[in-house]
Amino acid sequence: PPSPLQPPGLPLAPRRSFSNNKIQVELDESSGVAMMKFKSPPVNSLSLEFLTEFSISLEKLENDRACRGVIITSALPKIFSSGLDITEMCGKSMEHYAEFWRAVQEMWLRLYGSNMVTVAAVNGSSPAGGCLIALSCDYRIMAENPKFSIGLNEAQLGIVAPFWFKDTFVNVVGHRIAERSLQLGSLHPAPEAHRLGLVDELVPEEKLTEKAAAVMAQWLALPDHARQLTKTMMRKAVLDRLVAHREEDIKNFITFISKESIQKSLRMYMEMLKKKK
Repeated sequence: PPSPLQPPGLPLAPRRSFSNNKIQVELDESSGVAMMKFKSPPVNSLSLEFLTEFSISLEKLENDRACRGVIITSALPKIFSSGLDITEMCGKSMEHYAEFWRAVQEMWLRLYGSNMVTVAAVNGSSPAGGCLIALSCDYRIMAENPKFSIGLNEAQLGIVAPFWFKDTFVNVVGHRIAERSLQLGSLHPAPEAHRLGLVDELVPEEKLTEKAAAVMAQWLALPDHARQLTKTMMRKAVLDRLVAHREEDIKNFITFISKESIQKSLRMYMEMLKKKK
């Protein structure tokens, strides 16, 4: 018998789910749009496991003929992603730091270079690595809440955003705004982020998903190949730069993160977070 929820004669739009531990992915085959939700409580921090799942999910969607675009958002209230998981960078082995940093690179190379249309629906605060994820998408919509902020605030923790974080930031907001914001390690409240061009649009929180779908439809109205070739043309130099210097970038990260002074400031930061709870 027909399902009571489903009017007769309307086939259910096939939805495929790729969910794993920390990331839920649902692909709507009729629209070709996947919804990817970060679900790694408490704050969607980018651990090695999270980054690996993220890259695998992107790769699966990229290889799926039915998928043309992905909306990236958080399943947790108030936070999009808090950025790189500090515990992965504290008191671990050189091998671990290398593996972790390679996973961070991989995530960015896949997302920034994706053939799909990528829309970030930023429904909470998005510091550091969370900001990088949003910056790497084609379009950013943020919830219109001044309590939510976004930015590359690495300098505040006594660490330095890598050159490819910087390049991605400059490509979005321009050199001067990026330079000031990076030096100060600024976290910009949503209205300010919009004014600086760090996010493209602000909408009331409850309209975020709807707006993301509308923007996605607008981008998908174009022939894929023209959009993809244009995206490649715009982003290739920045992507190539990391690919060419990948090993060197990993070495730099290991050298930097292993310094006792840096380990100390990360430990202090972790203590501060524990007190906040």
